[in-house]
Amino acid sequence: MSRLVIISNRVAVPKARGAAGAQGGLAGALNSALKKHGGIWFGWSGSEVEEYTGQIDIQRAEGVTIATIDLARQDVDEYYNGYANSTLWPLFHYRIDLTEFENEFGKGYERVNEQFAEAVSPLIEADDLVWVHDYHLLPLGERLRSRGLENRIGFFLHTPWPPTRLFVSLPYHERLVRTMLEYDLIGFQTDPWLDSFLHYCRKELGAEVDEETGRIEFEGRTTFARAYPIGIDWDHLQAQINTGEARQAGQRLLASTRHRTAMIGVDRLDYSKGLPERIDGIGRFFDQNPERVRDLVYIQIAPPSREDVESYQKIRAELEQKTGAINGARSEVDIVPIRYVNRGHSLAELCGFYRAAKIGLVTPLRDGMNLVAKEYVAAQDPDDPGVLILSRFAGAAEQLDCDGEGAVLVNPHSRDDLAHAIRTALDMPLDERKRRYEAMVKTVRDDNVQQWTERFTADLASIETR
Repeated sequence: MSRLVIISNRVAVPKARGAAGAQGGLAGALNSALKKHGGIWFGWSGSEVEEYTGQIDIQRAEGVTIATIDLARQDVDEYYNGYANSTLWPLFHYRIDLTEFENEFGKGYERVNEQFAEAVSPLIEADDLVWVHDYHLLPLGERLRSRGLENRIGFFLHTPWPPTRLFVSLPYHERLVRTMLEYDLIGFQTDPWLDSFLHYCRKELGAEVDEETGRIEFEGRTTFARAYPIGIDWDHLQAQINTGEARQAGQRLLASTRHRTAMIGVDRLDYSKGLPERIDGIGRFFDQNPERVRDLVYIQIAPPSREDVESYQKIRAELEQKTGAINGARSEVDIVPIRYVNRGHSLAELCGFYRAAKIGLVTPLRDGMNLVAKEYVAAQDPDDPGVLILSRFAGAAEQLDCDGEGAVLVNPHSRDDLAHAIRTALDMPLDERKRRYEAMVKTVRDDNVQQWTERFTADLASIETR
């Protein structure tokens, strides 16, 4: 059996598995795959140095080999904060208004991808399967090929892929996609993101595209592109729900609600998550139903992320201002309608919060998948489940709509739509809540992250090398 070499911007060591949200479940699945196949997880250590040295730090933990490099401060500024998070991230989330086009960012991005290729190439053996992750490393496959690697190399994009009319605004967009076609297999979260990529390849590159199989023929090379919707680690999450930590967290939340229904949102502090728009929708609900301030309390958990990027500093200030305005207008001596928590929690604690909250509010403006939506469903009490309100622009909506019998889908840009959905969820009878939960939980349980990992690696292993 071939070894597996995973390459990502950051490396999640096994002890970090309890992290909240998408990274926690992904880290657990990839660590499990590495234990099964043997191999290496390679990436940036997260540390900054004055000058890049190329020195590799190798550790072994719980049967997994971790290999990391440090990056120079300039590289972090240009590659990570710059091109990855100030250019690609906003563009891939349809926020061209926030996209920064700086030549130095692009140069730094290419330079760090070359550094990754230079450092990891000697660690890769001839029969290894190589699996590269996310928008930080789009051109890495081409860099590895240029060093003579003929391995099967796959790539998975965890974000959306934007429509062609937006993507062509990126300078050197054609060169970037050409490098991606050096991968043997490219995975996307959903069919819409896949369709956008195939449309670009056909329209802008003139590639021969087979929509049914995802086969792309371009300049004598063959690449396959397919959708692989990521799931959660169902068994791990169920184990967390049954811990004392989870039960205590749930009891704490319930004891603090003063008999009000708890509604919860758990998101990184990121403009793609639609947090200011969400708070506006909650404000509209209380404007339309002022008496229901005694029926509902909203808890927003939003750990900070990418604090060095200016747009993230702005969204934190905006969120705090909007939350404060609603609380100032609607609070009473014994009641505050919105609680804003600007720190992270363990997965066990989140599971307790999810189960105690009878409404889950997941309303990103655009999201590749959004595993919080699936975590919320998985954490519910089957005998008294909560209601999931979900943005129709999250990848998870493709699976959790369940023909209108699963999540309550909303347009996150519409305050009135959000307010109406909150009222619907708050008043939803038990039999309907159970019906919607049962429709969603089968998908969440069966299409888990282990199945996702197995599907991708099996397809990659079956592809003929060039």
